Amino acid sequence: MHNRTFGILAFVLVTWVMQGCSMIQSVEPWQKGNLAKTEMTFDNDPLETGYKEHIYSSKEASSGGSGVGGGGCGCN
Repeated sequence: MHNRTFGILAFVLVTWVMQGCSMIQSVEPWQKGNLAKTEMTFDNDPLETGYKEHIYSSKEASSGGSGVGGGGCGCN
């Protein structure tokens, strides 16, 4: 009896969660302009972003993935 009650409770919980996921709204075409604003970016300063990418690639001793050419040895 305990397993059946647990199974029903799990089914109700999963169904409830899935209904919550179906309520997610998609972004309409006229709302996409808001996502392109500078305030919506994680790194809105291109100079600082380039500096951080350079430091990261130098510390990792590798290249690629961020558009930086050359090796990590400092010979580029």
